[in-house]
Amino acid sequence: MRWSKMHIPTLRDDPADAGAPSHRLLLRGGYIRQLMAGHYSMLPLGQRVRLKVIGIIREEMNAIGAQELLMPVMHPAELWQKSGRWELMGEEMFRLKDRRGADLALGMTHEEVISTLATELGSYRELPQMWYQIQTKLRDEPRPKAGLMRTREFTMKDSYSFDLGPAELDVSFAAHRDAYARIFERLGIPAIQAAASNGTMGGADSTEFVCPAPTGEDLIVHCPECDYAANIEKATSRLAYINDPERTGLPAAPEPFATPGVRTIEDLAQRYQAPADRQIKTLVYFLDGTLTLVLMRGDHALNEQKLVDATGAAAIRPAQPEEIREALGALPGSLGAVGTVPPGIGDHPVIADEALRGRRGMSTGANIDDTHLRGVDVERDVAVGRWADLREAAAGEACVNCGHGLEVERGIEVGHIFKLGYKFTDTIGISVSGPDGKPVRPVMGCYGIGVERAMAAVVEVRHDEKGIIWPAAIAPFTVVVVIAQQQDSAVAEAGEKVYQALLGAGADVIVDDRQVRAGVKFSDAELTGIPFRVTVGKRGLASGTAELTDRAAGSTAQIPLDELPDRVREAVAHAIA
Repeated sequence: MRWSKMHIPTLRDDPADAGAPSHRLLLRGGYIRQLMAGHYSMLPLGQRVRLKVIGIIREEMNAIGAQELLMPVMHPAELWQKSGRWELMGEEMFRLKDRRGADLALGMTHEEVISTLATELGSYRELPQMWYQIQTKLRDEPRPKAGLMRTREFTMKDSYSFDLGPAELDVSFAAHRDAYARIFERLGIPAIQAAASNGTMGGADSTEFVCPAPTGEDLIVHCPECDYAANIEKATSRLAYINDPERTGLPAAPEPFATPGVRTIEDLAQRYQAPADRQIKTLVYFLDGTLTLVLMRGDHALNEQKLVDATGAAAIRPAQPEEIREALGALPGSLGAVGTVPPGIGDHPVIADEALRGRRGMSTGANIDDTHLRGVDVERDVAVGRWADLREAAAGEACVNCGHGLEVERGIEVGHIFKLGYKFTDTIGISVSGPDGKPVRPVMGCYGIGVERAMAAVVEVRHDEKGIIWPAAIAPFTVVVVIAQQQDSAVAEAGEKVYQALLGAGADVIVDDRQVRAGVKFSDAELTGIPFRVTVGKRGLASGTAELTDRAAGSTAQIPLDELPDRVREAVAHAIA
């Protein structure tokens, strides 16, 4: 390829509305252009990278025996209604009607469609099956931002496994987990495997692959001493022991005391000697329309996704002060779930965090403004309807595995694998004849990688002040031949010979034959992140050499012209290995 003939519209300055490094550099490098919020065109360089990422994903999927297919982007509403997710997906699903008035959806995921295809499976002898596609997905993302990291239209590799039972699903899940580890290693993404919430996907276990990056939107809790890692929505920690008073030393019932002006955990702790870890914090939420009391230790934060996972609620929102006043008789700051105050509080479900289980000598609101209770025995005084892990783990807390202090850092989710279980085989109605001839429901797994997000993640962790530093495996070209003095016929001729020699040696090469200054060519080569640059110029020709520059290492060597094809081949092979 020739730079002079390609559309590579590089920019000298950062676009004003681009903040994340990948957004800035992919725009500046001429890889992408925005059509509208959340929708991007892939320019020639961007498409070359995208196809190489897809190629690596496809190779690794094929290697574990997954079969590629392709499903429609437009789905009938009936499928989503049958699975129960037509309403659950809410406003993030693009919906439309055809000319006959039929409700349709633009696919944000394909569990319903793949499950429908699987209804044709007839016997356990056909299992396991692993099917995958590389397809466009659409999501009405409310806040598209950061270039390719959060878009409304994107390419996803999603694969699905169908197995006879949980033990067989473990095998398919492990095969995908190992394939993903290889994919991200080949892409140059340092992905952490972290336990995660299944969210709207349903099922049980899931693992996220997260690339640590300051611009990431996920928070990952991990232990530097062992292999524990989890998304903040799933993470937990080992709590320090608290020596509560014996039950015989408590009053027979919680005792009210006046707390004028107390509105926060800190107010109660400082003014009434009630440490935060001895307080019960009462939060009020509507879960699927039902007002629910959520109890946390005073020094702990609620993670809302954990609340969703624990209750299965499809709609969740905090109650407003006026709603709380009407239901409980007090405003936030004086709320509590002790069953005798006020009468009728038992009408509202109570869910409590596990950190409160068995606690005694606690303080909480009395559901009377400016009044609290002390001497609360949670087991005795609070009618907890459900216990769950609801708290958000924090940096410095002890690892559940080894006790070492946990760390929290931002990351980009680049892949997610789920054990879906029987959610879709039950709702869609998939069954096969088992070994004994009786019908058996297959168990499903689901596995996704965002292609463009993976591209962005690479740039987030592989760039410098000059531009992108692509891994050789997915760079748009592995080598650029820069003709330093294009106007000099001898240099131009020598550069052309080098370019043809590299082409003949099988190099993925582009020649920069533009009639511009050498400095512009060097800057563009660094900005676009091509791994190796061969510079042909007057000075080198005088000694029969050319410069070979390694973009990642920042090193340059003088190479005899006749050795260039072999040396470049060796450098690229070493970079990809």
